[in-house]
Amino acid sequence: MASTPGTPVGNDIRRWRAERGGMTQQALAEACGVTRQTIIALEAGRYAPSLELAFRIARALGAGIEDVFHWRDA
Repeated sequence: MASTPGTPVGNDIRRWRAERGGMTQQALAEACGVTRQTIIALEAGRYAPSLELAFRIARALGAGIEDVFHWRDA
């Protein structure tokens, strides 16, 4: 589980990409309509995505939003 400093939203994007046959950051970015740098920043835990982007990422990975993103207790 990747944690996100400064926000209670964590994600498992990298793990889900790996489980999807090694989907690249670029392929995920294109599927979601964002830049590769956005995916890099999310995976690194630099910020939490908008709700819309979280849904786009989960859908692109073939997963539920709560499978990819999670709320960390403080």
